[in-house]
Amino acid sequence: MKKAGLVITLLASAALGVSGVAFAFASGHETAGTFQESSLPGGGLEVPHNDRIHLSTDKQWISSEGHLSDLIRLQWTKDRAKPAIAWLDENGKDKAAIIAHAKANNPEQHDHNHMSFETTMAPDGKNANELFTRLEIPFDQDVAEIRTHSSNFNVMDGILRIAGTGGVNRDLTWAKSDDGNVTTPRWAMRADTSEETGGNAGSNLQIIRYSDDGKALDNPLTINRSNGNIGIGNSDAKTKLDVSDDSIRIRKSMTPASSTAPGEVGEMAWDDGYVYVCVAPNTWKRTALSSW
Repeated sequence: MKKAGLVITLLASAALGVSGVAFAFASGHETAGTFQESSLPGGGLEVPHNDRIHLSTDKQWISSEGHLSDLIRLQWTKDRAKPAIAWLDENGKDKAAIIAHAKANNPEQHDHNHMSFETTMAPDGKNANELFTRLEIPFDQDVAEIRTHSSNFNVMDGILRIAGTGGVNRDLTWAKSDDGNVTTPRWAMRADTSEETGGNAGSNLQIIRYSDDGKALDNPLTINRSNGNIGIGNSDAKTKLDVSDDSIRIRKSMTPASSTAPGEVGEMAWDDGYVYVCVAPNTWKRTALSSW
């Protein structure tokens, strides 16, 4: 049977509602086998074992032409239907699937409107062997909120990159999650929108903190890209450490054993009688403390 005849036969049989019929499967001009009813739950056509389907096109993916270069088209015809491509093990059990659908199985849940990549849960766990969404990519959104679930994301021998054009914050955010995939930010690490003017200036690094309702409060820490200055409570540090507050605290006391005790230039220490400063390698000076 030629391929054109095979397609016509399949379409005619589908239109007439014929099931359980064997169809000739052509490979070139030679008959390679027959389609038959699948033994898996739900039935359907089964391609002969170890035979292959080769699809090709010379059309472009153009909206005005109806996207006619799609070679596999899956459609849901009821609002809670879920067309899927599934992978099964040697015993016919589901192991992975790619699914796209609009509404959730449960009418009380919010609409999903996403494409999901699913794999089974642990065979000895609470939801043994159930397909579970690991990655979801929503549709009908200008900016897609891509999500993972119960997954660890590892970049091996590569780069995890967050990029953006000028004037756009580039954020890595930690958030609190609620029902309906609602997330409320708590902290963010940000390359900010400060202008890049040359000389390594601009795109400074900030830590942002958020309120309970997800509004940005301030940036308690900023690192200037041009000079490495760190600002605590400010975004324009003038020294390597610039603190916008009226005090700093060293929690633990330390008393150098002598004025020649080991130390690095600039180290500071205190005890209940003195403040100590290391002014040269292994060279300490001190000043006495008094009450007032």
